[in-house]
Amino acid sequence: MSGSKSSDASLAARAPEGQQPLGLTVHSLPPAGDAVAALQRSRSGRWQMLAVLAVCAAPVIASYFTYYVVRPEGRRNYGELVEPQRAIPPQASARTLGGAPRALESLRGQWLLVSVAPGACADACRNHLYLQRQLRESMGREKERLDWVWLVSDDAQLPDDIAPALGQATVLRVDPATLGAWLQPAAGQALADHLYVVDPMGHWMMRFPAHMDRAGAAKAKRDLERLLRASSSWDQPGRTDGAGQEQP
Repeated sequence: MSGSKSSDASLAARAPEGQQPLGLTVHSLPPAGDAVAALQRSRSGRWQMLAVLAVCAAPVIASYFTYYVVRPEGRRNYGELVEPQRAIPPQASARTLGGAPRALESLRGQWLLVSVAPGACADACRNHLYLQRQLRESMGREKERLDWVWLVSDDAQLPDDIAPALGQATVLRVDPATLGAWLQPAAGQALADHLYVVDPMGHWMMRFPAHMDRAGAAKAKRDLERLLRASSSWDQPGRTDGAGQEQP
């Protein structure tokens, strides 16, 4: 020990004038309790962060689980999708009930629910017109994006008793050749047996089953709701005044 002290003294003696030997200071350590508390806070923060991440990721995890494990059956449409879709024939013309010419392409800009029938409008025609009106009204606030259209396939006079019910309909006379170039029935069916769905760009894209009744109309309603919902980002209400019908 004495040797150590003498060595320190000799080093101090050898230090250049005006300089002091380097001193070593031992700092006191923080109390152990503070360190433990800091560690606990750090662990708690990590658990909280992991919990937040788990909550955010839960929907994604659930979707992957549903898709890869549960594998639900694909959604089925009631209506038959048309592939390829068929556009309104170029320069196709129609006539209002008063006889004024009108381009068929003027129907573009709205979703269309279309029926085809002769002017005499037998029971099947009347049923379609009723279902068209009800389906449009069932769309609620979205109904202004959907027009119901009756394309009359001949020159026969319309029955007087149905005229008041057509106030919100678009009614045009179109010759059979033009109709056949645009719409088509299912095999073994007639053109007047179906209701047809046309998108706002004028493409016929769906055909509902022939002779649709009210039970079928409830299924058709779901198809229409999906179409309107899926197109809500790009399709806006257009014609809302039943344009296309001119009283005779």
